[in-house]
Amino acid sequence: MTKPEGCEKSSFGALLVGALGIVYGDIGTSPLYTLHECFAGEHPLVVDKANILGILSLIFWSITIIVSVKYVIVTMRANNRGEGGSLALLAMLNQAGEGRPWLPPLVATLGIAAAALFYGDSTITPAVSVLSAIEGLQVAAPALEDYVLPITLAILVGLFAIQRKGTALVGSMFGPVMIVWFVILAILGLRNIAKAPLVLAALSPHYAFLFMADHGLVGFLSLGAVVLSVTGGEALYADMGHFGRPPIALAWYLLVLPALILNYFGQGALLLSDPKSLENPFFLMAPTWALVPLVILAGIATVIASQAVISGAFSVTAQAMQLGYLPRMRILHTSAKEKGQIYIPFLNSLVALFVIALVLGFRTSSNLAAAYGIAVTGTMGITTIMVTMVAAFIWGWKNKLAYALLGLFLIVDISFFAANAAKIIHGGWFPLALGAIIFLLLMTWKRGRSLVFARREDGAMPIGDFVASVIGSKNITRPKGTAIFLTSTLRDHIPPALMHNLKHNQVLHEVTVLLTIVVEDIPHVDQSRRITSEHVTDGIYRMIIRYGFMDETNIPRALANASEQQLGFFYEPMKISYFLSRETIIASDRPGMDPLREALFAWMSRSASSAMEFFALPVNRVVELGDQIEI
Repeated sequence: MTKPEGCEKSSFGALLVGALGIVYGDIGTSPLYTLHECFAGEHPLVVDKANILGILSLIFWSITIIVSVKYVIVTMRANNRGEGGSLALLAMLNQAGEGRPWLPPLVATLGIAAAALFYGDSTITPAVSVLSAIEGLQVAAPALEDYVLPITLAILVGLFAIQRKGTALVGSMFGPVMIVWFVILAILGLRNIAKAPLVLAALSPHYAFLFMADHGLVGFLSLGAVVLSVTGGEALYADMGHFGRPPIALAWYLLVLPALILNYFGQGALLLSDPKSLENPFFLMAPTWALVPLVILAGIATVIASQAVISGAFSVTAQAMQLGYLPRMRILHTSAKEKGQIYIPFLNSLVALFVIALVLGFRTSSNLAAAYGIAVTGTMGITTIMVTMVAAFIWGWKNKLAYALLGLFLIVDISFFAANAAKIIHGGWFPLALGAIIFLLLMTWKRGRSLVFARREDGAMPIGDFVASVIGSKNITRPKGTAIFLTSTLRDHIPPALMHNLKHNQVLHEVTVLLTIVVEDIPHVDQSRRITSEHVTDGIYRMIIRYGFMDETNIPRALANASEQQLGFFYEPMKISYFLSRETIIASDRPGMDPLREALFAWMSRSASSAMEFFALPVNRVVELGDQIEI
């Protein structure tokens, strides 16, 4: 696992506890609503022995195939220097695109589609998790039923409000709380299994096959509820870079998997003994005296699950910006020790708005569960396809049995996605619509930046021509100091800001640096490779600063950490001026994108935060020069 700069290596025990707190929050709270939805959801089932054993068998084997085998054993092998997730897969496969011109566009489409669907999941998960926990009050204290919605909204508003404070202090509590949660899940399960041990027969897969054969279409549609038991499985892979594969896998096999299975089977045992407990099988497993403490613990666990998804949305957004799929946004780093702890104010407000709207619109966890799952299963399917490409093009797998296993994963993913398609009319349209909008934004920005690069290149002056025409000119003043001109695209041409400065001010600083920022298809770039510089001529330097797609783009820090030999000149912070181009995008009739996407790109460009903020440049050392570009 690649550690971010400035972060000390954590002990294996700390990583194990941290993984329990961050990675498993979502899947760890799924017992709150999954079994109830299997029997009382959009496609209700009779609560009898055959159906209970059939559903439990489907849940057990779904968790085994998708999480234990697909993600923990196979998918987590596909990592980009320790980092996982759809964007890490995209970066890996882009490196394998040489000689396969069709591969990068396909991979980009799949990776961005998966990232876009993740945002749909990021809005539903906090709403359904917290609401399902607080609904336990209806069992513990029926008189408080009318307060379920207000309490849920208050918790969610508070959760989004504290994001600006960061998770450094609260994060250390997540792991221990989730350990207690999983232990309680296991105890509740064992307590009820002991009363009806017959339920353990559901470990046999033939009960799942019998259920599907006996129920036909209804049995198939029941998969739309069964899949709720594996939502959050994608987090194991997406969060791998934070903790590494071994702690995540060990936490799964030693605690999370046994606790989940015991709890689901305990709920099934309760239903066998008392079918009326379907009203809320999770909370009715507990003795009466433990209901209120259990509601409180469940509320805390769902807040942790929600925090993990929100933090994941921040991380995905930061990666998308670095890879060039989103415009710059204001990013705040909330911890001096952990670089991965970031806060994006605009995104936080937007997600909070959607989550609150979902709670007010759907009002119950059962209604939300009817819309939950389609975005998750879409992401799972895309991940399987991309991992298969990695196996073929990077790992060089030749074993037919290995591809048969990947084929099994894809069949399972497609089956779950198809079963969830029935949820579209019951609210599943929301995460799909949100994902489609975000996909459009991501692809439009990437295409728009390509067009801007092409327009820049058309009218740019090569460095050689610039040197020949400017150096030695008597009309040019060479004041003391260092001027750094930023260009994110043109490495062999003169930045527009430098041309405008010469045109209007006839000034070329004594030390002039043409700086390009390069974001590589790896998570982190070592400090030794961070900066390369070459002396062009007479005080003019060509410099490249490289970052990984998960690195913090802080230019002054990179310059301060570099040696004079690396830079080629003496670094004096108070004698440096940074010159930036402030682009104004103008939609035109020139070939490029359709008019609506050009207008959308222009709006995104206007809405982007400044390069000064994104690259952490000192406010009093920045000069911005305007520039219009037609696309």
